[in-house]
Amino acid sequence: MNKKVEAYGVEAVERPKIKATKKLDLSGDLGQQIVKSETKLALRTHRKTFEKLAHM
Repeated sequence: MNKKVEAYGVEAVERPKIKATKKLDLSGDLGQQIVKSETKLALRTHRKTFEKLAHM
């Protein structure tokens, strides 16, 4: 990645790693709802990719 950025004359900068501070509890009804909604979003966003994978 740094080589690509530097090819355009921009100096690459090291960024700090950001760690997650919150934990998601996916158990129970609320957790199921989160998983379902995120799955629907991924399926809708990458619909063509999943169609191609299904027909391989």
